[in-house]
Amino acid sequence: MKNQIFIIGLLSFCQIAIAQTSLTNTGTLYIKTSSDVLHITGDFTNSSSASLTNNGQLYVKGNLINHQSSISVGTSGILYLNGSNTQTVNGSAQFKTYDLETNNSSGIIFNNDLSVSNAHTFTAGVITASSNYLIYEAGSSYSGAGDNKHVNGWVKKIGSTDFIFPVGDGTVERTIALNTISASSEFDVKYMHSTPPNNTNVIAPLLYLDQNEYWNLNKVSGGTAKVTMNWDNSKVPFPNWNLSDVRVASYDGSSWSSAGANNVSGSSTTTGTITSNVVSSFSKFGFGAEAFPLPLTLTSFAAKYMSSYTALNWITVNEENVNHFTVERSDDGVYFYSIVQLPARNSGIREIYTTTDNIPINHIAYYRLRIVDIDGKEKLSKTVFISNDDEKRNLTLLTNPVHHNIALIPSNDLNGMFNYFINGINGQLIQQGKLQIESGGKIELPLIQNLKSGIYTLEVKNNLEAFHLTFIVQ
Repeated sequence: MKNQIFIIGLLSFCQIAIAQTSLTNTGTLYIKTSSDVLHITGDFTNSSSASLTNNGQLYVKGNLINHQSSISVGTSGILYLNGSNTQTVNGSAQFKTYDLETNNSSGIIFNNDLSVSNAHTFTAGVITASSNYLIYEAGSSYSGAGDNKHVNGWVKKIGSTDFIFPVGDGTVERTIALNTISASSEFDVKYMHSTPPNNTNVIAPLLYLDQNEYWNLNKVSGGTAKVTMNWDNSKVPFPNWNLSDVRVASYDGSSWSSAGANNVSGSSTTTGTITSNVVSSFSKFGFGAEAFPLPLTLTSFAAKYMSSYTALNWITVNEENVNHFTVERSDDGVYFYSIVQLPARNSGIREIYTTTDNIPINHIAYYRLRIVDIDGKEKLSKTVFISNDDEKRNLTLLTNPVHHNIALIPSNDLNGMFNYFINGINGQLIQQGKLQIESGGKIELPLIQNLKSGIYTLEVKNNLEAFHLTFIVQ
C-alpha cells in the first residue's frame, strides 16, 4: 500500500516542497506565489471537503483525483502533469487550473473533466478523453500540439474567439477550426478516423462523401460560426478531387449536404484547407464534393506528331479500380470522337501507356483522355493539341530533374512569343507567364520560390502549336 500524506488543516507555503509519496488534501492547500513549488511524486487527491488554490507550481507525477466541487482557479498557477507512467485524471468534480503543461510520453487518460483558464503547453504525450473533456475556457489558448501531442477524444471550447481544436486519433493530429463565432458559445469536438454514418446518403448538388474521416462538432450553446477543415494525404488518404469540386459537408442526423466552400487552397494529392459558409446547426462535418473522385492520379497526358501518325502517351500513379482509358480526338476543338480504348492495369505502381493515331491531320488536332472506373464513373483529362509542324519544330528539356529553373532547348526553326503554364499532377495551375523563344540557344525559365518536390507538367503554346513536357522538381 502506498504511503499517504494527509493535509487536514491549513497548508500555505512560500518555498519548495516535495512529497515523495501520494498526497491527499482534506483541508486547505494554498500555493501562494509563482516561486512556490509543490512536487508530488505519487497520486494527488483533492477531497470534497478540501480547499485548493494554486498560484504557484503544482507538479503531479501520479494520478490526479479531484472531488472538490469549486476549485479556486487562481491568478497565475500552473499544473504540471509530468509522470513517466500513464497518468489518469479522476474524481467526481471537474479540476480547474490557470495554466497547464502536459509532459508525459506514456500518455494521460481523462476520466474526469479538466479546465484550463489561460494557457496549455503540450510538451509530450497524447491525452485520451473518450467521454470526458479537456476544456479551454474563454480567452484560453494552447501551444506545442502535434502528431504525438494532441487530444484523442473530446475538447470543449468556451468563448467567441477563433479556435483550432488540437484533436486527432492518437497517432496523427487532425485539427478542425471555428472562425467568426457570432456570440459567446460552447462547442465540443472529437475527431473520428472512421467511415462517416450514412455515408452514401448525400443531398444534391453534393455527390460524394470522403469515406476516411470526419469530426463530431456539437454546439452546446451560442451563435453561428464558420468551420475550417484541412486534409493531409501523408496522414489520411484524401479523394482525388478537383479543388473546385470540394465542399464542407454537414450531417443532419440522416443525410449529408453541402455547407459551402470558401478559401479553398492546396492540392488534393498533398495538403489543403477549406472553410464553410456560416453555419448555425452543428453535428458532424466531413469532406464532400460535387463530383466523384477517380481512383488514380494522372501525372501527364501528351501527344506528338511523328510524320505519318500521332504518338500519344500518359502516365498514372496509384491506379486502382479503373476499368479503361479512351483516347478521344477532335478536328475542330469542339466535337470529340473515340479513336482507341485501352484496358487499365491497376497495378498500384507508376504506369506508362502509349498508343497511336494513324488518321492524317489537317494542320491541327485536339486530344483528350476519358478515364472510366469500374463503377462507370468518368473523368476527362485536360485537352492537348498538336499540329503537323511538330515534326520539324521541337522543344526539349536540357536536364530533368530540375531545381530552381527549367532549361529548354528549341529546334533551329522555333521562334516567337509563347504562353507557358506549369501544373501540378492533379491539374492545379502553379505558374504561368510569357516565354520568348529564339532558336539556336538555351532558354532559362525560373520557377517560383519554395516549389515543393514532385512531378509537374509544362505546356508551352501559341495559337498554332503547343509543346507538353513533364519534369520533376527535386
